[in-house]
Parts: sequence; C-alpha cells; structure tokens
Amino acid sequence: MIHIGNLIEKEFRRQERSVSWLAKKLFCERTNIYDIFKRQSIDTEMLLRISEALHHDFFQYYRSSLEKEIPTATTPHEPRENSRNDDSERQ
Repeated sequence: MIHIGNLIEKEFRRQERSVSWLAKKLFCERTNIYDIFKRQSIDTEMLLRISEALHHDFFQYYRSSLEKEIPTATTPHEPRENSRNDDSERQ
C-alpha cells in the first residue's frame, strides 16, 4: 500500500525546502503541510498541486502500483480489422 504522505515528505526533505515555502505554494497554513505528510491517501487535485510545486510526479507511484496489479491496464486495445465500417469494402 502506498503512503503518499511519506513519499511527499521524502521528496520535500530531499529538496531541502522549508515548510513555509511549501505552505505558500499550496496557499495553506504550515500545520496543513505536516498533516499532508501524515496522510496515507490524498485528493488528486491536491496531489497535482504538490507535484507542480515540487516538480515531482507523485502520480507515478500509483501508476507503478497499478501496473503491478493489473499488467494489461497499460496495453491499449487495438480494434480488429474486420470490425471497421468502410463503405468501399462493401462494393
């Protein structure tokens, strides 16, 4: 199971940013940043804003997890040739 708050905090610390800096970027209070670090899950809009602020794709962890669980989810379905409706083939 992904603990997104831990991953956000790890990247945040790696970048040596301040809590005040991230709070300003997210338009929230400093205490909210500490709450984010504790969250196991997070709203997608908030995750997008954090990804943009830290220039880090946090969605990659979910894609990676999904690919392990459902390998065919990343394979696009190709239409069969016989299923096309082409008027020129009927004549």
